[in-house]
Amino acid sequence: MTTNKELLASRVAETPRGLGTQTTVFSDKARNAEIWDVEGKRYIDLAAGIAVTNTGHNHPKIVAAVEAQLKRFSHTCFQVTPYDVYVALAARLNKLAPGSTPKKTIFLTTGVEAVENAIKISRRYTGRSAVIAFSGAFHGRTMMGMALTGKVVPYKVGFGPFPAEVFHIPYPIDYHGITMEDSLAALDKLFKSDVEPSRIAAMIVEPVQGEGGFYAAPPEFLKTLRKICDEHGIVMVVDEIQTGFGRTGKLFAIEHAGVEPDLMTVAKSLAGGFPLSGVIGKADIMDSVEPGGLGGTYAGSPLGCAAGLAVLDVIREEKLCDKAQAIGQQIKHWAQQVQADTNCIGDIRITGAMCAIEIVADNDADRPDADLTKAIAAEATKQGLILLTCGVRGNVIRFLPPLTIGEALLDEALGILGAVIRDLAGQVRKAS
Repeated sequence: MTTNKELLASRVAETPRGLGTQTTVFSDKARNAEIWDVEGKRYIDLAAGIAVTNTGHNHPKIVAAVEAQLKRFSHTCFQVTPYDVYVALAARLNKLAPGSTPKKTIFLTTGVEAVENAIKISRRYTGRSAVIAFSGAFHGRTMMGMALTGKVVPYKVGFGPFPAEVFHIPYPIDYHGITMEDSLAALDKLFKSDVEPSRIAAMIVEPVQGEGGFYAAPPEFLKTLRKICDEHGIVMVVDEIQTGFGRTGKLFAIEHAGVEPDLMTVAKSLAGGFPLSGVIGKADIMDSVEPGGLGGTYAGSPLGCAAGLAVLDVIREEKLCDKAQAIGQQIKHWAQQVQADTNCIGDIRITGAMCAIEIVADNDADRPDADLTKAIAAEATKQGLILLTCGVRGNVIRFLPPLTIGEALLDEALGILGAVIRDLAGQVRKAS
């Protein structure tokens, strides 16, 4: 029998070390919110492939849609002989996107490809070059993606120089003492000291930071950014790659703020596990690029588009936005109980089913405990959970269970994790 240990040895020998993995568990099969490794051990999935399988692993409706499309064809290249599922999915997303302005959608393959194209479109539409992003942001691993990303380790170390005219301002995080007013003051200072607004093509923002630590921007902050972009003719790009498709209790997280983006990047759960991304934007902005300026050989895979149509059906029929809210409340209640029993959970953040706990020493926000965070994640895996960490300080445990997870299964997972945290936090107290 092939073992995790044998596969790990092969993985180390055959693939580069820069391709980091959260666990040393090798998947054999997955259904809904459970994964079984090659040794037959079962795990409860609290990661969903980094928010990719919001609809669960191998949802029957998505599998059937992909099988039906595969019997027709797997690839023709949309730019050569286009196909119906691409247009059908674009039409549905154009109607579902926030705001009343007419929309158009282009499909691509990866999240960072969507980000790259959003910047391209913004530059073409405005005739400008500069871009504003935020500290702690994650927008991908291409050169432009890294330039926009506001976290150095491990994403940017040794890869520069990056594309020019990308500027970062602080993201508002009250827990770290960065208010909305602080962020807006930094933006005003940027306009006065580094780059005039008339040179800014786009401002890209995550309504809830993903890799940065699951910090949600205040709705008033996003509304103010919308006003600033309107005032200066800047394209407001909202990155919904991790937050989209029901994860936060709305189809798109920006809906919580009541803001209409100019462009919106989507990926991850768009196709329920199949590679597909997109840019959804105001029609006049999207149409500013000449024919041939957008596209890609594999962009808008017919299999991914067929899956995407099924994903939208599942989200609606199974009321996954409502389920996301219920999941968030279940995690919140659990986290508050564990917080009361330990001194290591400094902050609890709940936005639908995009949830996080921040691990610190002695309840001190200024003492992030990355070592304890890593230990919790490692032990949780041993106990049968798939769990992710994140945050600029490496001390955030994030929860991204499939939105189709049952209440009992999630309760089982939280019970395991609670025991792990209480035990390891107790060991830290005894050691000190």
